[in-house]
Amino acid sequence: MSHQKQIKFGALLSYLSIALNIAAGLIYTPWMLSQIGESDYGLYTLANSIITLFLVDFGLSTATARFVSKYIAEGKQAEADNFLGVVYKLYLIIDAVIFAILLGFFFFIDSVYVNLTPLELEKFKVVYAIAGFYAVVNFPFVNLNGILTANERFIQQKFADIINRVLTVGLTIVALLLGMGLYALVAVHALAGLITIAYKLYSIRKHTATRANFRHRGRALYRSIFAFSLWTTVTMLAQRLIFNITPSILGIVSGTAAIAVFGIVTTIEQYSYLITGAIKGMFMPRIARIYTKDEAQKNVMPLMIGVGRFQFALASLIAVGFAVVGEDFLTLWLKNQNAFSAEQIHNAYLGILLTIVPGVFYNSLQIANTALIVQNKVKLEAIITAVTGGFNLVCSFFLSTYFGVLGACISICIAYFIRAILFHFVHHRVMKFDIPRFIKECYLKMSVPIVLSLGFGCFANALLPQISWITLALKTLALCLLYGICVWCFALSRAERETAKHYVRKKLHR
Repeated sequence: MSHQKQIKFGALLSYLSIALNIAAGLIYTPWMLSQIGESDYGLYTLANSIITLFLVDFGLSTATARFVSKYIAEGKQAEADNFLGVVYKLYLIIDAVIFAILLGFFFFIDSVYVNLTPLELEKFKVVYAIAGFYAVVNFPFVNLNGILTANERFIQQKFADIINRVLTVGLTIVALLLGMGLYALVAVHALAGLITIAYKLYSIRKHTATRANFRHRGRALYRSIFAFSLWTTVTMLAQRLIFNITPSILGIVSGTAAIAVFGIVTTIEQYSYLITGAIKGMFMPRIARIYTKDEAQKNVMPLMIGVGRFQFALASLIAVGFAVVGEDFLTLWLKNQNAFSAEQIHNAYLGILLTIVPGVFYNSLQIANTALIVQNKVKLEAIITAVTGGFNLVCSFFLSTYFGVLGACISICIAYFIRAILFHFVHHRVMKFDIPRFIKECYLKMSVPIVLSLGFGCFANALLPQISWITLALKTLALCLLYGICVWCFALSRAERETAKHYVRKKLHR
Protein backbone atom coordinates (compact mmCIF):
# COMPACT_ATOMS: atom_id res chain seq x y z
CA MET A 1 0.00 0.00 0.00
CA SER A 2 1.26 3.51 -0.87
CA HIS A 3 2.52 5.95 1.76
CA GLN A 4 -0.45 8.29 1.19
CA LYS A 5 -3.01 5.51 1.63
CA GLN A 6 -1.27 4.39 4.82
CA ILE A 7 -1.57 7.93 6.19
CA LYS A 8 -5.18 8.34 5.02
CA PHE A 9 -6.52 5.04 6.36
CA GLY A 10 -4.28 5.26 9.42
CA ALA A 11 -5.82 8.66 10.22
CA LEU A 12 -9.34 7.25 9.81
CA LEU A 13 -8.54 4.39 12.18
CA SER A 14 -6.96 6.88 14.57
CA TYR A 15 -10.17 8.92 14.70
CA LEU A 16 -12.17 5.70 15.19
CA SER A 17 -9.90 4.76 18.09
CA ILE A 18 -10.38 8.22 19.59
CA ALA A 19 -14.16 7.91 19.25
CA LEU A 20 -14.01 4.61 21.13
CA ASN A 21 -11.86 6.18 23.86
CA ILE A 22 -14.26 9.09 24.29
CA ALA A 23 -17.28 6.80 24.32
CA ALA A 24 -15.56 4.67 26.95
CA GLY A 25 -14.79 7.73 29.04
CA LEU A 26 -18.29 9.20 28.86
CA ILE A 27 -20.41 6.04 28.99
CA TYR A 28 -18.47 2.91 29.90
CA THR A 29 -16.33 4.27 32.76
CA PRO A 30 -19.28 5.51 34.90
CA TRP A 31 -20.98 2.12 34.43
CA MET A 32 -17.80 0.26 35.40
CA LEU A 33 -17.46 2.50 38.47
CA SER A 34 -20.99 1.65 39.56
CA GLN A 35 -20.27 -2.06 39.15
CA ILE A 36 -17.06 -2.32 41.18
CA GLY A 37 -17.68 0.53 43.61
CA GLU A 38 -15.87 3.73 44.40
CA SER A 39 -13.41 2.11 46.81
CA ASP A 40 -12.20 -0.60 44.41
CA TYR A 41 -11.99 1.86 41.53
CA GLY A 42 -9.92 4.14 43.73
CA LEU A 43 -7.52 1.27 44.51
CA TYR A 44 -7.20 0.47 40.80
CA THR A 45 -6.53 4.13 39.97
CA LEU A 46 -4.00 4.42 42.80
CA ALA A 47 -2.05 1.37 41.64
CA ASN A 48 -1.91 2.60 38.06
CA SER A 49 -0.84 6.10 39.11
CA ILE A 50 2.12 4.75 41.09
CA ILE A 51 3.26 2.40 38.33
CA THR A 52 2.86 5.06 35.63
CA LEU A 53 5.06 7.37 37.69
CA PHE A 54 8.01 5.03 37.11
CA LEU A 55 7.29 4.21 33.46
CA VAL A 56 9.01 7.15 31.78
CA ASP A 57 10.62 5.74 28.63
CA PHE A 58 13.32 8.47 28.62
CA GLY A 59 12.55 9.45 25.06
CA LEU A 60 13.58 6.10 23.61
CA SER A 61 10.27 5.63 21.77
CA THR A 62 10.63 9.01 20.05
CA ALA A 63 14.29 8.24 19.38
CA THR A 64 13.28 4.97 17.71
CA ALA A 65 10.82 6.72 15.38
CA ARG A 66 13.33 9.46 14.54
CA PHE A 67 16.48 7.38 13.94
CA VAL A 68 14.81 4.43 12.18
CA SER A 69 12.88 6.84 9.91
CA LYS A 70 16.16 8.59 9.05
CA TYR A 71 18.03 5.35 8.31
CA ILE A 72 15.21 3.95 6.16
CA ALA A 73 14.95 7.25 4.25
CA GLU A 74 18.68 7.01 3.55
CA GLY A 75 18.40 3.36 2.50
CA LYS A 76 20.44 2.11 5.48
CA GLN A 77 18.39 -0.82 6.72
CA ALA A 78 21.37 -2.45 8.45
CA GLU A 79 21.97 0.68 10.51
CA ALA A 80 18.27 0.72 11.48
CA ASP A 81 18.54 -2.88 12.67
CA ASN A 82 21.72 -2.10 14.62
CA PHE A 83 20.01 0.85 16.26
CA LEU A 84 17.06 -1.28 17.38
CA GLY A 85 19.40 -3.86 18.89
CA VAL A 86 21.03 -1.12 20.99
CA VAL A 87 17.68 0.38 22.01
CA TYR A 88 16.26 -2.96 23.11
CA LYS A 89 19.31 -3.51 25.33
CA LEU A 90 18.75 -0.10 26.91
CA TYR A 91 15.08 -0.90 27.46
CA LEU A 92 15.95 -4.18 29.19
CA ILE A 93 18.42 -2.42 31.51
CA ILE A 94 15.86 0.26 32.43
CA ASP A 95 13.20 -2.42 32.81
CA ALA A 96 15.35 -4.29 35.33
CA VAL A 97 15.75 -1.09 37.37
CA ILE A 98 11.98 -0.44 37.25
CA PHE A 99 11.30 -4.01 38.37
CA ALA A 100 13.64 -3.58 41.34
CA ILE A 101 11.98 -0.28 42.35
CA LEU A 102 8.43 -1.65 42.04
CA LEU A 103 9.38 -4.79 43.95
CA GLY A 104 11.01 -2.76 46.72
CA PHE A 105 8.01 -0.45 46.99
CA PHE A 106 5.71 -3.46 47.41
CA PHE A 107 7.22 -4.19 50.82
CA PHE A 108 6.53 -0.63 52.04
CA ILE A 109 2.85 -0.46 51.02
CA ASP A 110 1.63 -0.96 54.60
CA SER A 111 3.85 1.85 55.87
CA VAL A 112 3.00 4.31 53.09
CA TYR A 113 -0.79 3.91 52.86
CA VAL A 114 -1.65 3.97 56.54
CA ASN A 115 -5.14 5.37 55.87
CA LEU A 116 -6.24 2.28 53.92
CA THR A 117 -8.18 -0.35 55.83
CA PRO A 118 -6.66 -3.86 56.22
CA LEU A 119 -9.06 -5.20 53.56
CA GLU A 120 -8.19 -2.36 51.18
CA LEU A 121 -4.47 -2.96 51.73
CA GLU A 122 -4.92 -6.64 50.92
CA LYS A 123 -6.78 -5.83 47.70
CA PHE A 124 -4.34 -3.10 46.78
CA LYS A 125 -1.33 -5.44 47.03
CA VAL A 126 -2.92 -7.91 44.61
CA VAL A 127 -3.92 -5.15 42.17
CA TYR A 128 -0.45 -3.60 42.43
CA ALA A 129 1.22 -6.95 41.74
CA ILE A 130 -0.88 -7.66 38.63
CA ALA A 131 -0.53 -4.16 37.21
CA GLY A 132 3.19 -4.04 38.07
CA PHE A 133 3.85 -7.40 36.36
CA TYR A 134 2.15 -6.20 33.19
CA ALA A 135 4.02 -2.88 33.28
CA VAL A 136 7.39 -4.64 33.52
CA VAL A 137 6.51 -7.04 30.67
CA ASN A 138 5.12 -4.22 28.52
CA PHE A 139 7.95 -1.70 28.98
CA PRO A 140 10.52 -3.24 26.54
CA PHE A 141 7.86 -3.13 23.82
CA VAL A 142 6.99 0.57 24.16
CA ASN A 143 9.07 1.31 21.05
CA LEU A 144 6.94 -0.93 18.79
CA ASN A 145 4.86 2.11 17.83
CA GLY A 146 8.08 3.90 16.86
CA ILE A 147 9.06 1.00 14.59
CA LEU A 148 5.64 0.95 12.90
CA THR A 149 5.72 4.74 12.49
CA ALA A 150 9.20 4.68 10.94
CA ASN A 151 8.04 2.03 8.43
CA GLU A 152 4.81 3.97 7.73
CA ARG A 153 2.60 1.12 8.90
CA PHE A 154 -0.02 3.42 10.35
CA ILE A 155 -2.97 1.14 9.59
CA GLN A 156 -1.47 -1.67 11.66
CA GLN A 157 -0.46 0.75 14.43
CA LYS A 158 -3.89 2.36 14.77
CA PHE A 159 -5.69 -0.95 14.35
CA ALA A 160 -3.69 -2.20 17.34
CA ASP A 161 -5.09 0.70 19.40
CA ILE A 162 -8.62 -0.30 18.39
CA ILE A 163 -7.96 -3.94 19.27
CA ASN A 164 -6.71 -2.90 22.69
CA ARG A 165 -9.71 -0.67 23.43
CA VAL A 166 -12.33 -3.15 22.15
CA LEU A 167 -10.77 -6.06 24.03
CA THR A 168 -10.44 -4.03 27.23
CA VAL A 169 -14.03 -2.79 27.20
CA GLY A 170 -15.55 -6.03 25.90
CA LEU A 171 -13.74 -8.37 28.30
CA THR A 172 -14.34 -6.03 31.24
CA ILE A 173 -18.09 -5.91 30.54
CA VAL A 174 -18.22 -9.72 30.33
CA ALA A 175 -16.18 -10.13 33.51
CA LEU A 176 -18.28 -7.67 35.51
CA LEU A 177 -21.57 -9.10 34.24
CA LEU A 178 -20.37 -12.55 35.39
CA GLY A 179 -19.88 -11.14 38.86
CA MET A 180 -16.11 -10.87 38.78
CA GLY A 181 -14.67 -7.84 40.51
CA LEU A 182 -11.57 -5.73 40.87
CA TYR A 183 -8.97 -8.41 40.15
CA ALA A 184 -10.67 -9.36 36.89
CA LEU A 185 -10.70 -5.70 35.86
CA VAL A 186 -6.93 -5.42 36.27
CA ALA A 187 -6.26 -8.81 34.67
CA VAL A 188 -8.39 -7.89 31.64
CA HIS A 189 -6.33 -4.74 31.05
CA ALA A 190 -3.13 -6.78 31.23
CA LEU A 191 -4.47 -9.51 28.91
CA ALA A 192 -5.67 -6.96 26.32
CA GLY A 193 -2.27 -5.26 26.45
CA LEU A 194 -0.37 -8.51 25.91
CA ILE A 195 -2.57 -9.46 22.93
CA THR A 196 -1.95 -6.00 21.46
CA ILE A 197 1.82 -6.44 21.86
CA ALA A 198 1.62 -9.81 20.07
CA TYR A 199 -0.30 -8.21 17.18
CA LYS A 200 2.27 -5.41 16.83
CA LEU A 201 5.15 -7.91 16.81
CA TYR A 202 3.35 -9.92 14.13
CA SER A 203 2.74 -6.77 12.05
CA ILE A 204 6.39 -5.74 12.25
CA ARG A 205 7.51 -9.22 11.26
CA LYS A 206 5.06 -9.49 8.35
CA HIS A 207 4.92 -5.94 6.97
CA THR A 208 8.42 -4.53 7.54
CA ALA A 209 12.02 -5.49 6.85
CA THR A 210 13.13 -4.19 10.26
CA ARG A 211 14.86 -6.75 12.46
CA ALA A 212 16.73 -5.88 15.63
CA ASN A 213 20.41 -6.86 15.57
CA PHE A 214 21.23 -7.72 19.19
CA ARG A 215 24.83 -8.57 18.36
CA HIS A 216 25.73 -5.02 17.41
CA ARG A 217 27.76 -3.03 19.95
CA GLY A 218 28.15 0.56 18.81
CA ARG A 219 29.42 3.07 21.33
CA ALA A 220 28.72 5.91 18.90
CA LEU A 221 25.07 4.85 18.77
CA TYR A 222 24.84 4.88 22.56
CA ARG A 223 26.17 8.44 22.60
CA SER A 224 23.73 9.57 19.88
CA ILE A 225 20.79 7.94 21.65
CA PHE A 226 21.78 9.42 25.00
CA ALA A 227 22.14 12.94 23.56
CA PHE A 228 18.73 12.73 21.86
CA SER A 229 16.92 11.00 24.73
CA LEU A 230 18.32 13.36 27.37
CA TRP A 231 16.53 16.38 25.91
CA THR A 232 13.42 14.35 25.08
CA THR A 233 13.28 13.27 28.72
CA VAL A 234 13.59 16.90 29.81
CA THR A 235 10.63 17.70 27.56
CA MET A 236 8.55 14.87 29.04
CA LEU A 237 9.33 15.85 32.62
CA ALA A 238 8.72 19.55 31.92
CA GLN A 239 5.32 18.74 30.40
CA ARG A 240 4.31 17.31 33.77
CA LEU A 241 4.68 20.81 35.22
CA ILE A 242 1.48 21.75 33.37
CA PHE A 243 -1.49 19.44 33.93
CA ASN A 244 0.10 16.77 36.16
CA ILE A 245 1.30 19.21 38.83
CA THR A 246 -1.84 21.35 38.93
CA PRO A 247 -3.99 19.04 41.15
CA SER A 248 -1.22 19.10 43.78
CA ILE A 249 -1.05 22.90 43.62
CA LEU A 250 -4.82 23.18 43.99
CA GLY A 251 -4.67 20.76 46.91
CA ILE A 252 -2.18 23.05 48.65
CA VAL A 253 -3.76 26.46 48.02
CA SER A 254 -7.42 25.77 47.27
CA GLY A 255 -8.98 22.44 48.23
CA THR A 256 -10.54 19.20 47.01
CA ALA A 257 -13.53 20.91 45.39
CA ALA A 258 -11.21 22.78 43.02
CA ILE A 259 -9.36 19.53 42.23
CA ALA A 260 -12.66 17.85 41.31
CA VAL A 261 -13.54 20.68 38.91
CA PHE A 262 -10.05 20.56 37.42
CA GLY A 263 -10.56 16.83 36.85
CA ILE A 264 -13.44 17.69 34.49
CA VAL A 265 -11.21 20.26 32.74
CA THR A 266 -8.46 17.68 32.30
CA THR A 267 -10.84 15.06 30.89
CA ILE A 268 -12.28 17.29 28.15
CA GLU A 269 -8.90 18.87 27.33
CA GLN A 270 -7.41 15.41 26.83
CA TYR A 271 -10.23 14.47 24.45
CA SER A 272 -9.55 17.65 22.46
CA TYR A 273 -5.83 16.86 22.38
CA LEU A 274 -6.51 13.29 21.19
CA ILE A 275 -8.66 14.51 18.29
CA THR A 276 -6.29 17.24 17.11
CA GLY A 277 -3.23 15.03 17.59
CA ALA A 278 -4.62 11.98 15.77
CA ILE A 279 -2.11 12.24 12.91
CA LYS A 280 0.84 13.22 15.08
CA GLY A 281 4.02 11.46 13.97
CA MET A 282 2.52 10.00 10.79
CA PHE A 283 4.52 12.35 8.57
CA MET A 284 7.90 11.70 10.19
CA PRO A 285 9.10 9.16 7.57
CA ARG A 286 7.99 11.47 4.74
CA ILE A 287 9.77 14.47 6.29
CA ALA A 288 12.87 12.33 6.85
CA ARG A 289 12.90 11.54 3.11
CA ILE A 290 12.54 15.23 2.25
CA TYR A 291 15.55 16.11 4.40
CA THR A 292 17.74 13.70 2.43
CA LYS A 293 17.37 16.07 -0.56
CA ASP A 294 18.25 19.69 -1.27
CA GLU A 295 16.09 22.70 -0.29
CA ALA A 296 14.33 20.68 2.40
CA GLN A 297 12.73 23.69 4.14
CA LYS A 298 11.24 24.88 0.87
CA ASN A 299 9.85 21.41 0.13
CA VAL A 300 8.40 20.97 3.63
CA MET A 301 6.46 24.26 3.48
CA PRO A 302 3.59 23.03 1.23
CA LEU A 303 3.08 20.03 3.53
CA MET A 304 3.32 22.26 6.59
CA ILE A 305 0.67 24.64 5.22
CA GLY A 306 -1.64 21.88 3.97
CA VAL A 307 -1.63 19.86 7.19
CA GLY A 308 -1.54 23.04 9.29
CA ARG A 309 -4.70 24.39 7.66
CA PHE A 310 -6.51 21.11 8.32
CA GLN A 311 -5.32 20.97 11.94
CA PHE A 312 -6.17 24.62 12.55
CA ALA A 313 -9.64 24.19 11.06
CA LEU A 314 -10.30 21.07 13.15
CA ALA A 315 -8.98 22.59 16.40
CA SER A 316 -10.93 25.79 15.75
CA LEU A 317 -14.15 23.83 15.20
CA ILE A 318 -13.66 22.09 18.56
CA ALA A 319 -12.96 25.40 20.33
CA VAL A 320 -15.89 27.21 18.68
CA GLY A 321 -18.20 24.26 19.26
CA PHE A 322 -17.36 24.07 22.93
CA ALA A 323 -17.68 27.84 23.31
CA VAL A 324 -21.24 27.58 21.96
CA VAL A 325 -22.60 24.33 23.46
CA GLY A 326 -19.95 23.35 26.02
CA GLU A 327 -21.73 24.63 29.11
CA ASP A 328 -24.98 22.95 28.07
CA PHE A 329 -23.09 19.68 27.52
CA LEU A 330 -21.40 19.84 30.93
CA THR A 331 -24.75 20.61 32.61
CA LEU A 332 -26.40 17.59 30.98
CA TRP A 333 -23.41 15.28 31.50
CA LEU A 334 -22.91 16.19 35.16
CA LYS A 335 -26.54 16.67 36.16
CA ASN A 336 -26.52 13.37 38.09
CA GLN A 337 -23.33 14.32 39.92
CA ASN A 338 -24.67 16.11 42.98
CA ALA A 339 -21.14 17.14 43.96
CA PHE A 340 -21.04 19.78 41.19
CA SER A 341 -22.97 23.03 41.57
CA ALA A 342 -23.97 25.33 38.71
CA GLU A 343 -21.08 27.63 39.62
CA GLN A 344 -18.59 24.76 39.49
CA ILE A 345 -19.91 23.64 36.10
CA HIS A 346 -19.55 27.21 34.82
CA ASN A 347 -15.98 27.34 36.14
CA ALA A 348 -15.21 24.02 34.44
CA TYR A 349 -16.62 25.41 31.18
CA LEU A 350 -14.43 28.52 31.38
CA GLY A 351 -11.41 26.44 32.41
CA ILE A 352 -11.81 24.11 29.44
CA LEU A 353 -11.99 27.05 27.03
CA LEU A 354 -8.87 28.57 28.58
CA THR A 355 -6.91 25.34 28.12
CA ILE A 356 -8.01 24.34 24.60
CA VAL A 357 -7.88 27.71 22.79
CA PRO A 358 -4.04 28.04 22.88
CA GLY A 359 -3.79 24.54 21.43
CA VAL A 360 -5.43 25.81 18.25
CA PHE A 361 -2.21 27.66 17.41
CA TYR A 362 0.16 24.96 18.65
CA ASN A 363 -1.41 21.87 17.08
CA SER A 364 -1.29 23.49 13.64
CA LEU A 365 2.53 23.28 13.85
CA GLN A 366 2.67 19.47 13.84
CA ILE A 367 4.68 19.23 10.62
CA ALA A 368 7.17 21.87 11.75
CA ASN A 369 7.49 20.22 15.17
CA THR A 370 8.11 16.85 13.52
CA ALA A 371 10.79 18.45 11.33
CA LEU A 372 12.41 19.75 14.52
CA ILE A 373 12.70 16.15 15.77
CA VAL A 374 13.91 14.83 12.41
CA GLN A 375 16.65 17.48 12.39
CA ASN A 376 17.66 16.46 15.93
CA LYS A 377 16.93 19.88 17.41
CA VAL A 378 15.05 18.45 20.39
CA LYS A 379 17.17 20.59 22.71
CA LEU A 380 15.19 23.63 21.56
CA GLU A 381 11.90 21.82 22.20
CA ALA A 382 13.13 20.86 25.67
CA ILE A 383 14.13 24.44 26.51
CA ILE A 384 10.77 25.85 25.38
CA THR A 385 8.84 23.20 27.32
CA ALA A 386 10.97 23.75 30.43
CA VAL A 387 10.41 27.53 30.23
CA THR A 388 6.63 27.19 29.88
CA GLY A 389 6.46 24.46 32.54
CA GLY A 390 8.48 26.54 35.01
CA PHE A 391 6.38 29.61 34.28
CA ASN A 392 3.18 27.65 34.90
CA LEU A 393 4.53 26.22 38.16
CA VAL A 394 5.16 29.70 39.58
CA CYS A 395 2.17 31.44 38.03
CA SER A 396 -0.27 28.68 38.99
CA PHE A 397 0.65 28.94 42.68
CA PHE A 398 -0.02 32.68 42.62
CA LEU A 399 -3.23 32.71 40.55
CA SER A 400 -4.74 29.60 42.19
CA THR A 401 -4.37 31.22 45.60
CA TYR A 402 -6.71 34.06 44.59
CA PHE A 403 -8.91 32.54 41.86
CA GLY A 404 -8.91 28.79 42.58
CA VAL A 405 -9.34 26.46 39.62
CA LEU A 406 -9.89 29.38 37.21
CA GLY A 407 -6.54 30.81 38.29
CA ALA A 408 -4.85 27.50 37.49
CA CYS A 409 -6.50 27.40 34.05
CA ILE A 410 -5.51 31.02 33.34
CA SER A 411 -1.92 30.09 34.18
CA ILE A 412 -2.05 27.11 31.79
CA CYS A 413 -3.59 29.33 29.10
CA ILE A 414 -0.78 31.90 29.38
CA ALA A 415 1.90 29.17 29.47
CA TYR A 416 0.45 27.49 26.36
CA PHE A 417 0.30 30.78 24.46
CA ILE A 418 3.95 31.43 25.39
CA ARG A 419 4.79 27.94 24.12
CA ALA A 420 3.04 28.57 20.79
CA ILE A 421 4.77 31.93 20.30
CA LEU A 422 8.21 30.49 21.10
CA PHE A 423 7.71 27.59 18.70
CA HIS A 424 6.66 29.98 15.92
CA PHE A 425 9.80 32.02 16.60
CA VAL A 426 12.09 28.95 16.55
CA HIS A 427 10.56 27.60 13.34
CA HIS A 428 11.09 30.98 11.66
CA ARG A 429 14.59 31.82 12.92
CA VAL A 430 16.18 28.38 13.39
CA MET A 431 14.28 26.02 11.07
CA LYS A 432 14.02 28.76 8.40
CA PHE A 433 10.34 28.19 7.65
CA ASP A 434 8.32 31.03 6.15
CA ILE A 435 6.16 31.58 9.24
CA PRO A 436 4.57 34.89 8.01
CA ARG A 437 3.29 32.97 4.97
CA PHE A 438 2.09 30.15 7.23
CA ILE A 439 0.20 32.60 9.46
CA LYS A 440 -1.45 34.18 6.43
CA GLU A 441 -2.44 30.88 4.80
CA CYS A 442 -3.64 29.19 8.01
CA TYR A 443 -4.74 31.66 10.63
CA LEU A 444 -5.95 34.65 8.62
CA LYS A 445 -7.80 32.69 5.93
CA MET A 446 -9.52 30.54 8.56
CA SER A 447 -10.58 33.51 10.70
CA VAL A 448 -13.77 34.25 8.74
CA PRO A 449 -15.40 30.83 9.40
CA ILE A 450 -14.50 31.16 13.08
CA VAL A 451 -16.09 34.61 13.47
CA LEU A 452 -19.23 33.70 11.51
CA SER A 453 -19.71 30.43 13.40
CA LEU A 454 -19.31 32.13 16.76
CA GLY A 455 -21.87 34.74 15.78
CA PHE A 456 -24.30 32.03 14.65
CA GLY A 457 -23.70 30.13 17.90
CA CYS A 458 -24.56 33.15 20.04
CA PHE A 459 -27.75 33.68 18.01
CA ALA A 460 -28.70 29.98 18.36
CA ASN A 461 -28.20 30.09 22.14
CA ALA A 462 -30.42 33.16 22.39
CA LEU A 463 -33.07 31.55 20.16
CA LEU A 464 -33.00 28.15 21.92
CA PRO A 465 -32.07 28.78 25.57
CA GLN A 466 -33.56 25.51 26.85
CA ILE A 467 -31.10 22.75 27.77
CA SER A 468 -31.73 19.22 26.52
CA TRP A 469 -29.86 16.55 24.60
CA ILE A 470 -32.03 17.13 21.53
CA THR A 471 -31.41 20.87 21.54
CA LEU A 472 -27.71 20.25 22.09
CA ALA A 473 -27.57 17.86 19.15
CA LEU A 474 -29.43 20.28 16.86
CA LYS A 475 -27.16 23.20 17.77
CA THR A 476 -24.04 21.08 17.29
CA LEU A 477 -25.17 19.74 13.91
CA ALA A 478 -26.16 23.20 12.65
CA LEU A 479 -22.89 24.71 13.84
CA CYS A 480 -20.81 22.01 12.13
CA LEU A 481 -22.72 22.45 8.86
CA LEU A 482 -22.34 26.22 8.92
CA TYR A 483 -18.65 25.95 9.80
CA GLY A 484 -18.07 23.55 6.90
CA ILE A 485 -19.90 25.83 4.46
CA CYS A 486 -17.91 28.86 5.66
CA VAL A 487 -14.62 27.01 5.29
CA TRP A 488 -15.61 25.96 1.76
CA CYS A 489 -16.69 29.45 0.71
CA PHE A 490 -14.16 31.69 2.48
CA ALA A 491 -11.11 29.62 3.51
CA LEU A 492 -10.42 27.21 0.63
CA SER A 493 -8.84 28.45 -2.57
CA ARG A 494 -10.40 27.74 -5.96
CA ALA A 495 -7.75 25.09 -6.64
CA GLU A 496 -8.49 23.36 -3.33
CA ARG A 497 -12.22 23.33 -4.05
CA GLU A 498 -11.61 21.86 -7.51
CA THR A 499 -9.34 19.20 -6.02
CA ALA A 500 -12.01 18.29 -3.47
CA LYS A 501 -14.70 18.10 -6.17
CA HIS A 502 -12.49 15.90 -8.32
CA TYR A 503 -11.80 13.59 -5.39
CA VAL A 504 -15.52 13.24 -4.57
CA ARG A 505 -16.45 12.60 -8.22
CA LYS A 506 -13.73 9.97 -8.46
CA LYS A 507 -15.00 8.15 -5.38
CA LEU A 508 -18.61 8.31 -6.54
CA HIS A 509 -17.62 6.98 -9.96
CA ARG A 510 -15.91 4.01 -8.31
